[in-house]
Amino acid sequence: MKTYRLTRIAPTPSGFLHLGNALSFAITYALAKRHGTKIMLRIDDLDQNRVKMSYVEDLFDTLRFLDFPWHYGPRNVKEYQDSFSQIHRMPLYHKVLDQLVGKNLVYACQCSRKKIAQSSPDGSYPGTCRAKHIGLGHKQVNWRLKTDQRPLTMQMESNELVSPLPAIMKDFIIRKKDGAPSYQLASVVDDIHYGVDLIVRGDDLQDSSWTQLFIADLLPENQFSKGTFYHHPLLMDNGEHKLSKSAGSTSIHGLRKLGKSKEAIYQQLGVFMGFSESVFSLEEFERAFNQKRLP
Repeated sequence: MKTYRLTRIAPTPSGFLHLGNALSFAITYALAKRHGTKIMLRIDDLDQNRVKMSYVEDLFDTLRFLDFPWHYGPRNVKEYQDSFSQIHRMPLYHKVLDQLVGKNLVYACQCSRKKIAQSSPDGSYPGTCRAKHIGLGHKQVNWRLKTDQRPLTMQMESNELVSPLPAIMKDFIIRKKDGAPSYQLASVVDDIHYGVDLIVRGDDLQDSSWTQLFIADLLPENQFSKGTFYHHPLLMDNGEHKLSKSAGSTSIHGLRKLGKSKEAIYQQLGVFMGFSESVFSLEEFERAFNQKRLP
């Protein structure tokens, strides 16, 4: 059995955590136990305009309620604010941006989402500004990374995938108009910084995994490029839409107010996973998950 140094959970404090978050946390825990991996709590708070202290407090409260353990990262709101907020790692993000600019891999883009949607129904960027040579110092421009069709390798648990960057991610944004690094850049820089080599995330973020592998491939040798990925199924709202933080009825906070116990929540997650027996705790979820995956 292969072992890994570190995995992470990376919730965003822009809403109350919901059942989908709980599922992702439980699967991350199960895989960490399976592979002898430590867990880090990384709070993705780049978009400070959407961060509310009530959501940060809910994050820690929910993790405690679910009996979820982690080895590294903030233990409470004060530690998060003082040492672990992404605002403390801004110099790292800008250093990588400077490296990519120095390699002539970045260009400025003035296109709005509306303009892109008008010319590209699938939302992919058509490269409108790539040859315009707009100065990177201009105000209110996105910085885009020049991408190509080089083959990328994504290592999974039992096999590997080889593919170019998905077309929808062509020339993706690495710095936003307000000067902040994009999620794609900050996430991979954080994972490289902390040495994460087991990346667990939802199926909806597989394009992001390819995108971040593309960035990592442009940087000095790092664990992310050699890491293993696991993309798990998503809990859906009425079987159609992935759960949203705006959906209060599925938030752990809301369910607790309705009298739901953590045992009931784990039982619900077990039903979704199709376990043969009911589970009522994180440890029982882990055992059922890993027994189901064993040959």
